Amino acid sequence: MTEPVQRPDAAAFSDRANAGIDAIQGVVFGQAASVRMVLCCVLAGGHALLEGVPGTAKTLLARAAAKTVGARFRRVQFTPDLMPSDVIGTHVWDPREQEFRIKEGPLFTDVLLADEINRTPPKTQAALLEAMEERAATLAGERREISSIFTVLATQNPLEFEGTYPLPEAQLDRFMMKVRLPYPDEAAELEVLRKYSGAVDGHAAVEAVASVFTVAEIVALRGVVGDVVVSDELLGYVRRLLEGSRRSEAVHLGLGTRAGLHLIAASRAWALLAGRDFVTPDDIKDLAAAVLAHRLVLEADAQMDGIDVDDVIEDLLQRVEVPR
Repeated sequence: MTEPVQRPDAAAFSDRANAGIDAIQGVVFGQAASVRMVLCCVLAGGHALLEGVPGTAKTLLARAAAKTVGARFRRVQFTPDLMPSDVIGTHVWDPREQEFRIKEGPLFTDVLLADEINRTPPKTQAALLEAMEERAATLAGERREISSIFTVLATQNPLEFEGTYPLPEAQLDRFMMKVRLPYPDEAAELEVLRKYSGAVDGHAAVEAVASVFTVAEIVALRGVVGDVVVSDELLGYVRRLLEGSRRSEAVHLGLGTRAGLHLIAASRAWALLAGRDFVTPDDIKDLAAAVLAHRLVLEADAQMDGIDVDDVIEDLLQRVEVPR
């Protein structure tokens, strides 16, 4: 029988988590904010959409994050001919036993990298929905449990849309965050060129990353995240942000309640990373764009006027009163 994992206090957890963040940044250069957000998402029990042009270390970040939390990692390259059974699994014929047996797909892991998720048709994208929401999948008519820390890290290119299938709003809403990976700054890019222009490549470097946590500890830490205090005033603040999005003239489809739940959960994990057992308004502001922006659908007129979702989020943060 597995020994129960003792819950750490906020300060002790913060020290270990920051050691993990440092370890990832020793492999993924110039993406400090993105690294912290991905780890925050894992701790909060959410899924993340990693968006960036090719070559900004999206896959590397996903692998390094999985290694840091001691998780099993699987990668699926999403292509136009990928079928749901390629993700979930299917029956295969066993010639030795002369019978069909169930072969589980790559979905049955701890951290799944869905690479270029917008290159596969909606039918295959939807195969992830049940697993992302319930951490279970229906295979051969039977419901099967997946890992208790099952996390989807999906990547997409924000610029190249020819031949792609944009994620529908219902599936975008399942992602706790959209984490954008920009080009690295000059110092970070020089470090990448210095380290990876020789015999060592990024994926070999990931193998040297130490596991700071175990899967059992991540499960326990999610309980700690749930205990982080969020005052009624902050709950009211999140509610006003949701309502403000629905009243905005630039927005066609405002934020649903799940957006607020994800923002609160992510803010709790963000506070814990900072060594606190309570959420502040700044935690919510820090994460507002990452958690809320990908859920907004703008009016056509607003888009023609050059308004984007970041402008709407910034306007909301400016207009909605912050609790004192």
